[in-house]
Amino acid sequence: MKKHRGKPIVQITDPDIEEYALRMTTSESEDVKKLVESSDEQLEYIDMLSGNMVGQLLKMLIKISGARRVLEIGTFTGYSALMMAEALPEGGELTTIEMNILYQELAENHFRSFDKDQKIILIKGDAREEVPKLAGVFDLIFLDADKLSYAEYYKNSLGKLASGGLLVVDNVLWDGTILEPQEEKAMALDAFNKAIADDDRVEQVLLPVRDGITIIRKK
Repeated sequence: MKKHRGKPIVQITDPDIEEYALRMTTSESEDVKKLVESSDEQLEYIDMLSGNMVGQLLKMLIKISGARRVLEIGTFTGYSALMMAEALPEGGELTTIEMNILYQELAENHFRSFDKDQKIILIKGDAREEVPKLAGVFDLIFLDADKLSYAEYYKNSLGKLASGGLLVVDNVLWDGTILEPQEEKAMALDAFNKAIADDDRVEQVLLPVRDGITIIRKK
């Protein structure tokens, strides 16, 4: 799926700088590279993959924070789930939720092939319904799902996040269209970003990495 086919976008980072930064970033494991190849073979577009810079940032946050229990909202074909699972310590677990049937099947196949330590649990369903059912709290939550539902996901997720835990949200700049939002998703993301900035229960930093990523820490 292409986000803005035929529509003008803002280039967030100079392409040469972004390419250089990517070259200077630790590369993906062979298993993750195989997952990308498999996804590309089976789908017309794979631009919803988080990408190596975001993936490595997630891995770094897990290692620095010592996270052992991770929740992902929006699996797609399993790229970011596998990246994060690779960073989890022994005994760590990652729960990921996906409602699209095709993506469920692709992710399930990928986890069967590449999740060698069986750290990933795939829940098939709507995260708006599934997250409230989950027991316990999580050390880190990664949100990368339906942009129109970000506010609801956030509301449900914050109660499942441990004190001092991290909530990482992808695509918060939406190719720069949040600056002068015209379409529905850009307007929803702009409203979401402003709500987070005004929420005194958390502290956050919005980074212009790839398509924009916000790191939120629950106080």
